[in-house]
Amino acid sequence: MADAHQKNHDYHIIAPSPWPLMASIGALVMTFGGVGYMRYLNGGSLHLFGIEWATPWIFYIGLAVILYVMYAWWADTIKEAHEGAHTPVVALHLRYGMIMFIASEVMFFVAWFWAYFDASLFPHETIQASRFAYTGGQWPPKGIEVLDPWHLPIYNTVILLLSGTTVTWAHHALLHNDRKGLIQGLVLTIMLGVLFSCVQAYEYAHAPFAFRNSIYGATFFMATGFHGFHVLVGTIFLLVCLIRALNGAFTPKQHFGFEAAAWYWHFVDVVWLFLFFSIYIWGGWGAPVAAG
Repeated sequence: MADAHQKNHDYHIIAPSPWPLMASIGALVMTFGGVGYMRYLNGGSLHLFGIEWATPWIFYIGLAVILYVMYAWWADTIKEAHEGAHTPVVALHLRYGMIMFIASEVMFFVAWFWAYFDASLFPHETIQASRFAYTGGQWPPKGIEVLDPWHLPIYNTVILLLSGTTVTWAHHALLHNDRKGLIQGLVLTIMLGVLFSCVQAYEYAHAPFAFRNSIYGATFFMATGFHGFHVLVGTIFLLVCLIRALNGAFTPKQHFGFEAAAWYWHFVDVVWLFLFFSIYIWGGWGAPVAAG
């Protein structure tokens, strides 16, 4: 009887799971809730299916569902790994999945860079456009004072480059079964991630331009803001890895969860370098710099 249930292939057929359906429901609720939230902020209303969606609570309910599904689904994945279900073929496909996810994130940022370069490379085409898109035929637009790239932005560049070094150190330590080095590297990387977020928050609080007043401010904050959000997500990702490492998880041969976090963090590093050179240095070239 036991032989009938013995696994004789490299693939893992998962048990029926409620999480894909729950994730879809949570995403749908969060989408309608997000639209309603924006209507709420503008003092409007949104009646749909007999429900008033112009409230922040529906968005937060959908977000709570998504967060719970993320926790439960990944917990099931970790459990399957401990049960031996992650054969070499399954582990390879998990890596393929992470690569595809990062590729989709690359295209996400391409959209914001496209918007930025479209406005900056062709400023003459927006002269007759709306006040929001007005550039005065130059980039940065007339009247815009830019941030000094050699002040806070260069600090954050150094911080992220250092964090890429420390997460690589942690990965190297794990491969050599050095748990002390793994934990120390993760702690330093998380601290650097938090420091980056704090510096960016300070920079935003003292920015000489606003999101809503110009195409420059809108494209700047969308590109750098979404990158900052990815830093926050990556920091949480690494924090979860640290907690798991302190609980004895990860071995030199089985540590995809940490490897995925390290890949994600390196992706965040590379995006920031492109942001720094294209938006802070090239995008602000020749414009008056705001007083520090």
